[in-house]
Amino acid sequence: MMTVSGALLTACQSDPDIDITKLGIETDPPETLYNQGLANIKAGNMAEAARKFDAIDAQHPFSDWSQKALVMSTFTKYRLARYTDAVTAGKRYLNLYPRAEDSAYVQYLVGLSYWKQIANVTQDQKASMQTIEAMQKVVNDFPDSEYVDDAQAKIRFARDQLAGKEMQVGRYYLERKEYLAAITRFRAVVEKYPNTNQIEEALARLVEAYFAMGVVQEAQTAAAVLGHNYPDSQWYADSYKLLKSGGLEPRENSGSWIARAGKKLLVGS
Repeated sequence: MMTVSGALLTACQSDPDIDITKLGIETDPPETLYNQGLANIKAGNMAEAARKFDAIDAQHPFSDWSQKALVMSTFTKYRLARYTDAVTAGKRYLNLYPRAEDSAYVQYLVGLSYWKQIANVTQDQKASMQTIEAMQKVVNDFPDSEYVDDAQAKIRFARDQLAGKEMQVGRYYLERKEYLAAITRFRAVVEKYPNTNQIEEALARLVEAYFAMGVVQEAQTAAAVLGHNYPDSQWYADSYKLLKSGGLEPRENSGSWIARAGKKLLVGS
């Protein structure tokens, strides 16, 4: 009669898809697997390390070793650029251990995994929104953690991307003289993303679009808000020149939505 080990050996010899180095993992105790995972990280073998940590979670769920392994599984998958897997592992950990010692770090890794997936503004910005949500949880839920400063930096970057996307679409409409559609996009930047690196251009584009439509007061107000906050900006110089070409100058209408939004700008803060 063939033994189990004999059957496994025969299977290995006949099936090229079976990795003989992985067969022993089923019987290794969690501490051994964990230490093997750490050794693989030290050796630079992240893929093997991830496999060791996943085995602990699969074989010993809800144990102390599984809790530790989930942290390391999230880390190794992030390092392997397996960002979707890292998010899945991280969220599993946070669902099970929301206030554990390593929860701040895991939440930060989830945020980093989304951040790494942020695409150029010509593409979908879902990852930017996910980054903001995940990193805001770091800031809100773990305000004393060492990850807060970088989480806030990643939030600012993601907001710049979302504003950049609005600008990209707005410019598309402006070039086609679809002014109302363009204004909607530029307005979104001014009202939703006032403290991003897109705000100067957004105000200048509003001057351009309103001027083209003959909505003089709004064009003047946009230029006035731009000049008040960014007097040395080339965007302001261009807007001022455009108004002058029509015999106009910047003048704020306090009843305009642009004037109200302008009060929220925190230039220099």
